[in-house]
Amino acid sequence: MVRLPGMSKKHIFYELLEKQAEMAVGAAKEFHALVNDFANLAKYAGRIKEIESEADHITHELATKIDTTFVTPLDKEDLHALSSELDDVTDRIEACTGRMALYQLSQIRPDLEPLVQMLVKITEAMLEAVRSLRTRPSRDEVQSLFIRIHRIENEHDAAFRKALAGLLNAPDAEPINVLKWKEVYDRIETAVDKCEDVANIIESVVVKYA
Repeated sequence: MVRLPGMSKKHIFYELLEKQAEMAVGAAKEFHALVNDFANLAKYAGRIKEIESEADHITHELATKIDTTFVTPLDKEDLHALSSELDDVTDRIEACTGRMALYQLSQIRPDLEPLVQMLVKITEAMLEAVRSLRTRPSRDEVQSLFIRIHRIENEHDAAFRKALAGLLNAPDAEPINVLKWKEVYDRIETAVDKCEDVANIIESVVVKYA
């Protein structure tokens, strides 16, 4: 559980949101490490599960703060929506690596690493966006960051489709193996989409408080 003694109520909300985003970045980086050390898949999946569990505690603490604080720095509805989407990013990453361990995948696919590398990049950009909330920036000040997030999502979408086509159309594809890997790819894509959802909420908040 996160403890933040001595901080103003306003800063506590930003701190917890940033902690949530940091958990997502940490999970994505562990996933990337997994890809580069695939023989130790179970070890990394276990680490990501620990991160996801810690992220859940942060999410719960933030929800309690929102519901028990009379005046919050952002609308309660926005805080809840942002917290939920941030938690979903980490949840999707953990679900992906958890499935990989469960399915006992033994041989990595070459198109996995680029997908996970882009996942790391978009979670890092998402963290930047969350941190920007403290300063109440204008839309112009953070527009380039939103553009970068949307560009990464578009690039990931194209790479995801290419990877999926390669998986489904391989002449020697084993149906069970195809199903396992398709689920992995789908969950990575969902995690990336969730990062874009976070950016969209932040953009909306920035416009609202401009």
